Amino acid sequence: MDEERVVESETVTTPPAETTAPPEPVRYPNPTVTQGTVVSETVRRRPSAAETWRRVVVLIFGIIQGLIAIRIVLLLIDANQANGLVTFIYNLSAFFVGPFEGVLNTDAVRAGASVFDIAALVALVGWTILEFLIIAGIGIARREP
Repeated sequence: MDEERVVESETVTTPPAETTAPPEPVRYPNPTVTQGTVVSETVRRRPSAAETWRRVVVLIFGIIQGLIAIRIVLLLIDANQANGLVTFIYNLSAFFVGPFEGVLNTDAVRAGASVFDIAALVALVGWTILEFLIIAGIGIARREP
């Protein structure tokens, strides 16, 4: 976290308080005048640039991983591909699963109407590893202890 410290110092002189005259006169050697310093300190904390980038990377990869996980679940429960939302998720997640298709000899395992998309599972692991590497690279640039 970056910290921005603002320190303001002000010298304040307080004149003696006005009092009503006592019944008999009292003499003071000097009038009482107090002098002091008022210090006000404000600390504002905000994330560093590296921390902001780390948060952006985690958000983007979280969305990608969420789409792939939803794809795996929808294929397992044999979701209706005629549904617009299901089709949208399949098409959008296909972009992120595509680079990992063919990594293994089998891309999917079928049991009845359900499909376990192994390529999507490999993609989920692959995107997670890529996210970790990017976050580690950002961590090198951090100034924080």
